[in-house]
Amino acid sequence: MTLLATHAPATTPGLRIERLGPALGAVIHGIDLASIDEIAAFDIRRALLAHKVLFFRDQHGFDDDAQVRLGNLLGDLTPGHPVAGNHERSEIYNIDSSDPEFSFSDVWHTDVTFMKRPPSISILRAVTLPPYGGDTSWADSQAAYDSLSAPFKALADQLLAVHDGNREWGAFLKKNGGHEWEGEIVTELPAVEHPVVRVHPETGRRGLFVNPGFTSHVSGVSDAESRAILDALYAHLTQPEHTIRHRWAPGDVGIWDNRATSHYANRDYTNTRVMHRVTVRGDEPRGVDGLRAR
Repeated sequence: MTLLATHAPATTPGLRIERLGPALGAVIHGIDLASIDEIAAFDIRRALLAHKVLFFRDQHGFDDDAQVRLGNLLGDLTPGHPVAGNHERSEIYNIDSSDPEFSFSDVWHTDVTFMKRPPSISILRAVTLPPYGGDTSWADSQAAYDSLSAPFKALADQLLAVHDGNREWGAFLKKNGGHEWEGEIVTELPAVEHPVVRVHPETGRRGLFVNPGFTSHVSGVSDAESRAILDALYAHLTQPEHTIRHRWAPGDVGIWDNRATSHYANRDYTNTRVMHRVTVRGDEPRGVDGLRAR
C-alpha cells in the first residue's frame, strides 16, 4: 500500500482548492481540464484522495476526447459500463434520460460494485441539463465509518456483503446483451462479495462499502440481522453531515473517488438530462486485516 501526502500543496501554477466541507468536497479553480499535463493530473488525484469529490466549473472546451484523455492521465480507463454501453466511444457511458431504457440513479449507490473490481474513480461531465432539478448528492463513506460507535465498527470490520447487479441490470442484460469488462464479454452477473468496511488502497483509511443500489445482503447472518445491519449503516452513511449536494451548471465536471463515496442522482426533472461518464479501473476491495471475498 502506497500512502500519499494528500494535503501537500499543489505544484500546478494557479491551481486553487476551495473546500466545500471539513472532509468532503472541493471546487478546483485555475485549471483547464482540456489541456492538463501529468503534473496537474497528479495534483488532481492527490486532491481527490483528500476531498473525495471534486468539481470543475466552466470547462466548456472539455469534450469526449478530453474526458477520455483525462481518465487515462488519472489511471487506466474501463469500458463505459459492463452492461449499458450506448456510445460510439466504448470508454464513455452516455447517461441520457431521453433513452427509453434509461435507468434513473435515484438510489444511493457506488458505481459498479456488482463487479469483482469496481472502478476507482468516476468522471462525470454535464452535456445537456434541464432548466431545474437533476442535482447529485454524495456521501462520505470514510467520515461515516469514523463516526460509528466502537462496537459497531468492530462488528462491521469483520463482515462481508453480497453485491448483485441483477436487481438493476439483469433484465437489461437478458434483452440487450452485455459488453466487454476486464477483457471478457459480460453475459451474466454473478453476485460478488466485498468487505463491508473497505481499506482504501492509497490512503489506508477505512470506509463503509455497502450501498442500497447493489448490496443485497450481509453474508453469514440471518435475513433479519442483515436488514438491521444494512438499514443502520445506510441511515448513518446518508446523515446530512456526511453528504454534499451539487447543482449542475453548463461546463461542470465532477470527479469522485468511487472507493470512498456513494452518490444519488435526483429524479426531479422532466426535461432531458444528458451526462457523460468515464471510469478508471480499480482493484479488488480489501477489508480490515486483509479481509476479502471468500
